[in-house]
Amino acid sequence: MQRSVFIYLCVLCMNTGNGCEILGKFDMPRLFKKGDIMIGGIFPVFNKDVSKVPTFEGVPPAVICALYDLRAFRWTQVMIFAIEEINKDLGLLPNITLGYIILNSCSSPTNTLRAALTLASSKNEKETASSCSPISAVIAEAGSSQSLAVAGILGPFQVPVVSYFSTCACLSNRGKYPTFFRTIPSDFFQAKALAALVKHFGWKWIGAIQSDNDYGRNGVLAFTEEVNKFGICIAFVGTVMRTFPQEKILKVIDMIKQSTVKVILAFTPEGDFSPLMREVVKHNITGIQWLASEAWITAPQPSTPEMYQAFGGALGFVVQKMAMPNLHPFLTDINPYRNPSAPFVKDFWEIMVGCQPVSHEMDIGTGEGTKICTGNEKLKDYTQDVFFNVTQLRVSYNVYKAVYAIAHALHQLVFCQPAGGKNMNPCLNLSEIHPKEVQHVTVGHFASDKNGDYTLSVQEEKIVWRTGKMVPTSLCSNACPVGTRKAQIKGKPICCFDCIPCADGTIANLTGATECIICPLEYWSNERKDRCMPKTVEFLEYLEPMGIALTVIALLGASLSILTMTVFIHYRETPVIKASNSEMSLFLLFSLFLCFLCPLTFIGRPTVWTCMLRHTAFGVTFALCISCILGKTIVVVTAFKATHPNNKVAVKFGPAQQRIIVFSCTLVQIVICILWLKLNPPLPDRVFKYSNKKIVLECNTGSDVAFYVVLGYIGFLAVVCLILAFLARKLPDNFNEAKFITFSMLIFCAVWITFIPAYVSSPGKFTVAVEIFAILSSAFGLLISIFAPKCYIILIKPEKNTRKHVMGKT
Repeated sequence: MQRSVFIYLCVLCMNTGNGCEILGKFDMPRLFKKGDIMIGGIFPVFNKDVSKVPTFEGVPPAVICALYDLRAFRWTQVMIFAIEEINKDLGLLPNITLGYIILNSCSSPTNTLRAALTLASSKNEKETASSCSPISAVIAEAGSSQSLAVAGILGPFQVPVVSYFSTCACLSNRGKYPTFFRTIPSDFFQAKALAALVKHFGWKWIGAIQSDNDYGRNGVLAFTEEVNKFGICIAFVGTVMRTFPQEKILKVIDMIKQSTVKVILAFTPEGDFSPLMREVVKHNITGIQWLASEAWITAPQPSTPEMYQAFGGALGFVVQKMAMPNLHPFLTDINPYRNPSAPFVKDFWEIMVGCQPVSHEMDIGTGEGTKICTGNEKLKDYTQDVFFNVTQLRVSYNVYKAVYAIAHALHQLVFCQPAGGKNMNPCLNLSEIHPKEVQHVTVGHFASDKNGDYTLSVQEEKIVWRTGKMVPTSLCSNACPVGTRKAQIKGKPICCFDCIPCADGTIANLTGATECIICPLEYWSNERKDRCMPKTVEFLEYLEPMGIALTVIALLGASLSILTMTVFIHYRETPVIKASNSEMSLFLLFSLFLCFLCPLTFIGRPTVWTCMLRHTAFGVTFALCISCILGKTIVVVTAFKATHPNNKVAVKFGPAQQRIIVFSCTLVQIVICILWLKLNPPLPDRVFKYSNKKIVLECNTGSDVAFYVVLGYIGFLAVVCLILAFLARKLPDNFNEAKFITFSMLIFCAVWITFIPAYVSSPGKFTVAVEIFAILSSAFGLLISIFAPKCYIILIKPEKNTRKHVMGKT
């Protein structure tokens, strides 16, 4: 587009050597006043309207300028007011008169382009042919798209363009638009402010409406980039324009109806937003919190009774407002009869007064129902209209500032010093003033913003809220409660998610958690999954039922061992006791006593000492016990296997040899245990594998090899005993101790063979219980199998406690 425009300009302005020759011009209505220095102005006094021209199916609607904009007309009057005020100020531009040419853009980039070309080619009778453009500066335009067109056209000619209402951040590109300035902040800041506002109210799921132009598209784009930083999602982006057919507007209405959003940002000018406003009211869409850009937040239309139900409570940011003294009398002094040929004024008069002014220089409309003014009407009678309310002027003040910024730049250019200086002698002829010089000086009167833009320094933007209604919530998915985490829904924005309960052992103690936190090893999650609770510490305690039962059984076995030992000592001279090898029997009873006490070290909280004691005490006591039985078995076998009365085999296994067997067999186990404790001793350990909610305290064997060597050695002794006892199974029936030893060894081996798989498969404290049960079972098996028959004869059947009965002679 720019290339074609430049070609057109080349045709419009031809350099003939002496200057530029005008080859043609547009015939556009204008407000004009001659001056020493001319300032151009482009305002959307009329707006585009598609409803005035009939259309046919398949043919795009025609567009004409038909909708009169009173607010834009007031901007033109503020520009004129400011110029006249400057002309009367002897301290700003003394002896210099500012003139103006004001054109209508029709809110159309095309019409704005035509207006810019008209300003670039306008000449008055005082100009020389030294420049293609007699305009020193241009105040334009309201819409960002229109300002882009003006800045693109006039930029190559170094004509400064000062906008009063174009906020698009795209205009901040100094490389593309070096001569563009503005008296309103960039959308770069408005987008940040709106995003911060959305974040402040906790809205996570919002919609957006943009106008189909640079202002809307760039504004929504900047806003989207900002809210994405806060994790806020845009549900939809609808596009509107005043020239859109109703079908496109209704598509946006359907977007709003089908969406669950409760907050919608409308980044559009008022005129482009109006068709959607009417449809929103028509479809009775309420309950929406509207966010407004500065282009329509202070516009009167949303505050009308018709629109208020839907748009009351809209939030937005506005720029500084400022009172302009004497503006109100100036506006009430507008008169169509003063300059009958001036455009725009006649239309203003018809709207404001309600009649058509007539003079000999005016065309008299012949429309049906047209009321002709009498000429006695005065605007002072209509000052209740909002047009004359000068207390809330914001954009108008931007126009006012733009004129004064240009005037100050001209003052510095002409007088080579800022306004207010003492020396007021010109240092430059007016004929030497070119737009390029004005542009360079104008920069000094503007402050550069962070985005590379130039804007007059203004006060901080203020928030406007049209009413105090309740602030709604707008979420695609409600925040996940404690104990749950977000789970992204495939194909949906990040704001749409399911809430998944945290797994066992993990928690989410904040609402809206994205991940569940794993509890420390010593902790476990509670039922709500919002706190980590200390795990239950488990070990076999004395006071629990199982501990009490095992303790009682162990003490019972120890007591029986002591009691049996007492019986044997008391009846040591009887034949039964003598025949059973009383010394080995007492050693065996003592070892069984220790075996019954050994389980007590397995009960209670494991410590370093109890862990080392329990396994070594178990190994040594049972080695001592089996060694005693082995000694008794050897004696029995050797004694009864002798075929001759004088056989001396039995003599070789007397008491001394028996003690050596017991000591040597026990010593081997002691050496094994010492090596175990020295190299890799058992230690207390916390085990987490048995249960997620419990910590099992148990004794780690340290070396499984050592543990099974201890068991294996005891098993080896037991097997030797079993074999020897089995060889003596056919001895005399009345006293066949070998049978009792064989039976006891069978019980012992059976218990410990079944112990191994039970020990491996039992969880937690039951592992300890299984080991205690094996110790007690095997100890009771030995005690009962070997000593119960003897005690029965001694205590119950004393008549059988004779030598003849023992020898089997009835």
